[in-house]
Amino acid sequence: MPVITEIEDLRRIYRRRVPKMFRDYAESGSWTQQTLRENVSDFSKLRLRQRVAVDMAGRSTASTMIGEEVAMPVALAPVGLTGMQSADGEIKAARAAERFGVPFTLSTMSICSIEDVAKHTKRPFWFQVYTLKDDDFMRRLFDRARAAQCSAIVITVDLQIMGQRHADLKNGLSAPPKLTLASMLNLATKVPWGLEMLGTRRRFFGNIVGHAKGVSDPSSLATWTNQAFDPSLDWKRIAQFKEWWGGKMIVKGIMEPEDARRAAEVGADAIVVSNHGGRQLDGAPSTIRALPAIMEAVGDRVEVHLDSGIRSGQDVLKALALGAKGTYIGRAFTYGLGAMGQQGVKTALEVIHKELDLTMALCGERRVGDLGRHNLIIPQGFDDLTVPI
Repeated sequence: MPVITEIEDLRRIYRRRVPKMFRDYAESGSWTQQTLRENVSDFSKLRLRQRVAVDMAGRSTASTMIGEEVAMPVALAPVGLTGMQSADGEIKAARAAERFGVPFTLSTMSICSIEDVAKHTKRPFWFQVYTLKDDDFMRRLFDRARAAQCSAIVITVDLQIMGQRHADLKNGLSAPPKLTLASMLNLATKVPWGLEMLGTRRRFFGNIVGHAKGVSDPSSLATWTNQAFDPSLDWKRIAQFKEWWGGKMIVKGIMEPEDARRAAEVGADAIVVSNHGGRQLDGAPSTIRALPAIMEAVGDRVEVHLDSGIRSGQDVLKALALGAKGTYIGRAFTYGLGAMGQQGVKTALEVIHKELDLTMALCGERRVGDLGRHNLIIPQGFDDLTVPI
């Protein structure tokens, strides 16, 4: 067993074990991948203020996200095709999150279904939905989430039009995947991964196949996927989803203060400052740079969370210090899952927790709720998106 001390250790194992098609899906961004890179690199521009001779006994990372107690303010983000990173991947990730004490968010485009995850877990999880045209499918999706006792829905609002991801197009990654000769040859080299996949019946989109009208098998999925997303999405539609759901709603994909205000107006319990991990609008700013203006606009009206770019507990701390109430990890837990299954997700959470706890202590704070801008050295212009840094 290799010694794992950082997320990059898991990534190295992940890249050896998982087929290139699914690695590229998880790791790549859109177009030039500028936003993908800056989501990560902009965290390093924020420096930490060290404090000494402060009593650090009895410190805690515990907090709440949308009223739910969490061991640390980190949720597992919704990641499509998680069950192709590791067999039954959504179930494994949900179990790891449950045992650690953080939220798990299941994607609509998951391999394991809502019912699969509910059957194998005890703690309520969150369910992510896209803004699709089919009212009947959407209502039944909400009904299924209620039956599974999901405690919140996460509405992704930045995917009504798909961004161009060069790697996915070249690999034939679609729903369902279109295998190329190169991808088939690569799949053949991933023997442990392949044996795991042979051992599960969950290989297709469990929330869609057999549930969406006209999608009775994987071969009919592509047509539905191409037509399902709603390019006419507006805030009235999101308010309608809130009414249909009737429970807690998180709106994910907010990058501008005006959109944050609109999300608050339609009844969001939380918003997620997110650029879809750099997978949609390339050239958009990083989420950590977008966060301060959004906090100023709605931080006293709605709970603000952040995703995209978090690879360490220090990144989590910096987001919290700038005002976020919670954070999400996507690629970081995916690396763990692909590397070592459920144990790998647990390890990823342990790594991030240890980094958060130790950094908090070295900054002289005992509670995550006490973190603030006083813990950071912020470069001039970082908060002002009109000023280059």
